[in-house]
Amino acid sequence: MKESFIKRLLYATEWSRVWSGPMSANTQSNRSTTPAGSAGVTDRPAGSDQLVTANLPLVGYLVSEILARVPAHVRRDDLTSAGYLALTQAARAFNPGRGVPFGRYAAMRIRGALIDELRGLDWASRGVRTRARTIDAAREQLTVSLGHPPGDAQVAAHLKVDAEDVRAVTGDVHRAGVLSLQDVSDRVDLDGVLSGHEPAPEQSLLYRERLGYLGDAVAALPERLRRVIEGTFFGDRPAAELAAELGVTESRISQMRTEALGMLRDGMNSQLDPDLVAPPERPGGCSDRRREAYYAVIAARPGLRIGGVPTPVPAVATAA
Repeated sequence: MKESFIKRLLYATEWSRVWSGPMSANTQSNRSTTPAGSAGVTDRPAGSDQLVTANLPLVGYLVSEILARVPAHVRRDDLTSAGYLALTQAARAFNPGRGVPFGRYAAMRIRGALIDELRGLDWASRGVRTRARTIDAAREQLTVSLGHPPGDAQVAAHLKVDAEDVRAVTGDVHRAGVLSLQDVSDRVDLDGVLSGHEPAPEQSLLYRERLGYLGDAVAALPERLRRVIEGTFFGDRPAAELAAELGVTESRISQMRTEALGMLRDGMNSQLDPDLVAPPERPGGCSDRRREAYYAVIAARPGLRIGGVPTPVPAVATAA
């Protein structure tokens, strides 16, 4: 069993519950009440597309204006996206009857959106920025009057606050600074600085153990379900070909695949995390006994196998 195919099967067993779970009530009501072809349709005033197209350069101009006054770590793409969204919203809300040119109205909306975007990107609070501006203004005044840059104690005396408060605000501002790895990578080889992505030894061991349980779980499936799983994930065979081989319809192949993935998921969880095993619908019933027998076969595995290759084990005798 090739490891690449096993990874595909692992992914399927982890996510099959998401895709094959029951449809929520909200989803059912949305599907039943939403008219066909109306999803995503919004009413837009006539001419809004032309206004957006004609004023696209305005966004670039305002973004460049903002970037000249902000730290270098602020990305142009983030501001441009916010500016384009604001331009679109301005075009939809524009009322020519008010006598305001669209360019002036859109510029106001775009500037506001860019400021909101900067506030969202800023790790420092507005209070910290306000105190930092007060301290910077005091430093500039003292530099002019003293003829040299003042110290924290001089700034604190000028503002009539404690020197510790001045140092605390300066530290908050420095911690809010963001370093761009893209800029650093242009000057420094990050391969020698950042840690590697190789998994730790204990992670590799747990992963190989997981593959081993998966191999046993596949081998212990009922024959017809096992042939569907092996044909789908290991042989990459189409459903029509499997349906013809097993003498069933393609929809039945899909049902068998879903059933097999559920058994694989529960079979692995029965050994790795029993709390995740779904409770039986009828405890002690025929189906519950078959699943318990299936779990027992997986539990009888000979031990951890480094390669993750399944050991031949008797399949559980259940009808698919």
